[in-house]
Amino acid sequence: MALDKNGIAQRIAKEMKDGYYVNLGIGIPTLVANYIPEGISVEFQSENGILGMGPFPFEGKEDADLINAGKQTITALPGAAYFDSAMSFAMIRGKHVHMTVLGAMEVAHNGDIANWKIPGKMVKGMGGAMDLVASADNIIVAMMHTNRAGESKLLAKCTLPITGVACVKKVVTDLAVLDITERGFELREVAPGVSVEDVRNATEGTLIIGDSIVQMEV
Repeated sequence: MALDKNGIAQRIAKEMKDGYYVNLGIGIPTLVANYIPEGISVEFQSENGILGMGPFPFEGKEDADLINAGKQTITALPGAAYFDSAMSFAMIRGKHVHMTVLGAMEVAHNGDIANWKIPGKMVKGMGGAMDLVASADNIIVAMMHTNRAGESKLLAKCTLPITGVACVKKVVTDLAVLDITERGFELREVAPGVSVEDVRNATEGTLIIGDSIVQMEV
C-alpha cells in the first residue's frame, strides 16, 4: 500500500537531527513540521522571513499575519525570530541551512530537479527554490512517484524547466526511499505493501537495486 502525503512527511522527519536548521518547501514538505521525533530540537526556516516555525495551527486558531512562503498560516515556537527577506536569503546563500526539503514535479537520476514551472501554465514565480537548490548541500525531495496519468516522475532526464542541476541527494515518494548516486536512483526502502517490482515499474530513470532493501518505517 503506497503512502499518503502525511506518510511521506513522517518518513522525511526521521532524517532530522538535533540542532538542524531546515527549510521546508511548498506542498508535502510543509507537513514535515508536524512529525518531528521527540527528544530533538529542529528550527524551521521560511524564506519569507521566519526562523522557528511550528506545526500548522488548529482550526479556529489561525493568525492571518503569520504565514509561510506558501502563504499558509503557521504557528511560531517560543524564541522564533522574524526578519526581512534579504536576511532570510543571506541565511540560505550563506549555507546556514542544514537541510532543505522540496516538492518536485520531476527528478532525474543524476539529481536534477524541476519544480517551479509547467510551460503554458501560470505560475506565481520560482519563490526561493532557485536559491535553495544552488546553496543547499542536503536536499531531500518529497513527491508522489507517478503523476495522475500513472507516468513516472523519476526520470532519466527532466522534461520540464530545470530548477537545479545535480543537487538532490535523496527522494522520498509514496512508494520508496531512494538515494541519488553516480549510478542513478539507488533503492533503499519500500513502503509497506509495495514490492521492489512495483518501484521498478514506476521508475523511468536508472534504478539500482541493492542487496538489503528494507521496509519504510513511518
